[in-house]
Amino acid sequence: DHLDIVHENLKMGSDGESDQASGTSSDEVQSPTGVCLRNRVQRRISMEDLNKRLSLPADIRIPDGYLEKLQLSSPTFDQPLSRRSRRASLSEIGFGKLETYIKLDKLGEGTYATVFKGRSKLTDNLVALKEIRLEHEEGAPCTAIREVSLLKDLKHANIVTLHDIVHTDKSLTLVFEYLDKDLKQYMDDCGNIMSMHNVKIFLFQILRGLAYCHKRKVLHRDLKPQNLLINERGELKLADFGLARAKSVPTKTYSNEVVTLWYRPPDVLLGSSEYSTQIDMWGVGCIFYEMAAGRPLFPGSTVEDELHLIFRLLGTPSEANWPGILSIDEFKSYNFPKYKPQPFINHAPRLDTEGIELLLSFLKYESKKRISADEAMKQAYFKSLGARVHSMPESISIFTLKDVQLQRDPGYRNSSHLESGVSHTHIFNINLKNQFRSSPHLPI
Repeated sequence: DHLDIVHENLKMGSDGESDQASGTSSDEVQSPTGVCLRNRVQRRISMEDLNKRLSLPADIRIPDGYLEKLQLSSPTFDQPLSRRSRRASLSEIGFGKLETYIKLDKLGEGTYATVFKGRSKLTDNLVALKEIRLEHEEGAPCTAIREVSLLKDLKHANIVTLHDIVHTDKSLTLVFEYLDKDLKQYMDDCGNIMSMHNVKIFLFQILRGLAYCHKRKVLHRDLKPQNLLINERGELKLADFGLARAKSVPTKTYSNEVVTLWYRPPDVLLGSSEYSTQIDMWGVGCIFYEMAAGRPLFPGSTVEDELHLIFRLLGTPSEANWPGILSIDEFKSYNFPKYKPQPFINHAPRLDTEGIELLLSFLKYESKKRISADEAMKQAYFKSLGARVHSMPESISIFTLKDVQLQRDPGYRNSSHLESGVSHTHIFNINLKNQFRSSPHLPI
């Protein structure tokens, strides 16, 4: 029993990773207090030990001489790390330092940050550097703090990975994984005619990422094609959690650009600050329609215009389908005509019955009637993806299943006719690669 307890102490590091030595029991010495210490002369610290202990990416290139230096200065390597010493170790390797990242192109400016394409000197991989300017009187904007605190805890194949945080006097830089483009660009590049199979794969990944967030009581609150990133393989990831959990959703950015209203649910447009996961589901419906039809569903320019477009298609709400609507002053003040709902099939001819059924379950006026992300994934519409997509571990991409592959989009502008003697698969792969060669972009 005593040995078991000692063994248990050996196994766990401060980050919960296994910390056990690879040496045999002959280089272990029993101390009087019952804690196992290893013979320091024979114990070598390996790259693998370090990676596990500091939770480093597998492709990290540790600076020359770092392991030797650690060997000399860290005789207590086998004892649990304190948070401070873990931070010091990461800092020495290069994490948390601006000089570790090379800025390449500026990708865009947004609500509270500028985003650059960059390269990590530690891994040689491309990264996205989201640089948040700090005003001395205010400190870090709450949107930045919110995004950092949420993303640190969200680890999922369909959520963008936050690799590092660099804090200087002038700025806070968030270092994200780099993805080739966003969904808006993807749709533009295929002339807004996507393969319906790809629509299904993208929608499933949006729901998979959202279901994970919602299970953890995290709302995104700003879903739109520009905040959905896609890589060459077709993996889609939710990004920009700057408004998640925010009490009010702004209509203007700091640089006075208008924030799009196209994906906002009618209850939010009418001033509701209700706080539930259903707020995100309306936007999913709008994005689903846009992928299938090749144009936005409700492209309103003002709140009134946006509501008008919604009511013209789905019918003006009544107490029957939206209890309490008539007591909302905002709604009464607009005095909308009483529109009847239109048949959806006329507006989305490429969607089958199951697709339209799913779309309408996102677009319910009463937020609690909207289908949840988890329920939506179980609908008949996704049956063709196979049963195994439902049992994938959270951090594993659905593209690891051989049945799940993107098809070539029919509207892709560089698509060429098959040449004689060249296999169809080869052409498809070339076209898919070309689809990702246009200038990359990351939302902010």
